[in-house]
Amino acid sequence: MELCSTAVSCMAATFLLLHLGLISSMAQQNEVQTGLVGGEVTLKCTGIPLDSKLSQDAVVSWMYYDTLLWRMEKNKAWKKSTFLTGRTDIKMENKQLKVWDLKLSDAGIYTCKYGSHEVRISLHIFKLTVSLDGHFLQNEVPELILMQNSSGPPPNLNITLFNSNNNRVTPQLQSKTRQKYIVNLKKLEAMDSGTWVCQVHSDSPLINQNISFVVTVLGFQNPDLERKYATVDSTVILSWHLNSQKIKWKEGFTGQLNWKQQEGANAHELLDFEVTAQGDLHETKKSSNFLFEIPERKAEIIIEVKIPKVYFNHSGQYQCQLEYQGRHVQSKIELVVMKVSANPDGPLSRGANMTLTCQVSGPLPPNAYLRWERVNGTNMDVKNSRQHEVKLEVNISAAGLWSCHLIEDNDRKISLHYHVEEAPVWISYVIIGASVAGSLLVFALGCLCIISGISWQRRMQRRRRMAQARQYLLENKTSG
Repeated sequence: MELCSTAVSCMAATFLLLHLGLISSMAQQNEVQTGLVGGEVTLKCTGIPLDSKLSQDAVVSWMYYDTLLWRMEKNKAWKKSTFLTGRTDIKMENKQLKVWDLKLSDAGIYTCKYGSHEVRISLHIFKLTVSLDGHFLQNEVPELILMQNSSGPPPNLNITLFNSNNNRVTPQLQSKTRQKYIVNLKKLEAMDSGTWVCQVHSDSPLINQNISFVVTVLGFQNPDLERKYATVDSTVILSWHLNSQKIKWKEGFTGQLNWKQQEGANAHELLDFEVTAQGDLHETKKSSNFLFEIPERKAEIIIEVKIPKVYFNHSGQYQCQLEYQGRHVQSKIELVVMKVSANPDGPLSRGANMTLTCQVSGPLPPNAYLRWERVNGTNMDVKNSRQHEVKLEVNISAAGLWSCHLIEDNDRKISLHYHVEEAPVWISYVIIGASVAGSLLVFALGCLCIISGISWQRRMQRRRRMAQARQYLLENKTSG
């Protein structure tokens, strides 16, 4: 019986020791908090009574590793001059330690002591750097550098990015060490301006940190390459919408508008412009040979040129380029011009044929083609061009209104009409009479030529006979 009692006492003592050991182990386990460089963090002294409930002889202190940061004893508090001087404060009610303007080197173990009670906090610091200070031009690729510092070996991180529309973006990892990750994003578009989020995750220690950063993209609301169609003698306006007002761009930039008729040709500067930091647009016309106008300014920042009367040789690439700190981005509008012609030109006589030609100034996309058709005609009066064909001819014998259409994705982009007039009947008779008269004249001239030839031949024969007779008489006189 005594042996059994002793065994129970030993088991109880063992259980108590294990329980106390577990409590001690849990007490020594570090609580992980994260902070960002330049930001602030509040370290909590969990489990300490509120200031109003502390005894007068209570001693509370904050330590960074073995360095004393702050101490309160007998209701008197004082700070020690350390690397955190000027960047810390204590909330007296609950003894929380607030640190601001964080640096990577602030990472480490912070300990709050209250009697035998200790709270250990492992402060993990992140620093996110965005290239070009977050100010980009359209189509540029941002580089992100994420650095970390902690009290122990830096953990392996998983990085996820979300753009300003909260859509997940997959970054391209350029290099990686335990302390430093370098990733590249995709080419930016003008609509990517806004607040992005870098989500950092670690399994051990468990870390889930969202780091917000601002991306500002200066560029065009137009696509990089736009195609615009126009007909000869029409009026066309080419516009480039800048997004500087929308994103509240605070710095000035410049730009210019160039035109070249085809790829590889010399570019001609049409105008240059400047947008001030206050958002004022100033334009200067540079070309005197190219007939164009600058429309009145609008509330938005828009680069516009107006061609009041389009000629076939106005076609080509119009490139608007803006420049900022030696970098530049451009947007192009390709102007494709259509013209029609007839051969022979003029009224169409009965029974005669005419060739109508429809031509565009540049190559068409695969989903576009030309079509000739007679208004109110039949299917026989319709002809389509082949793929990539820029010139379409149709032979006609019927007068009326003929139309050439440029069709892209089953949508008529532009149309140009040619009215073929039917020649009056008397003109046909005149033409027939003229043809007959011409034929008779040719016949008469032919006969005249034949008669003249025969007469000339006879005269020549007569001259030869007379010459022979004189020669004969001369020879007889000589022999006699």
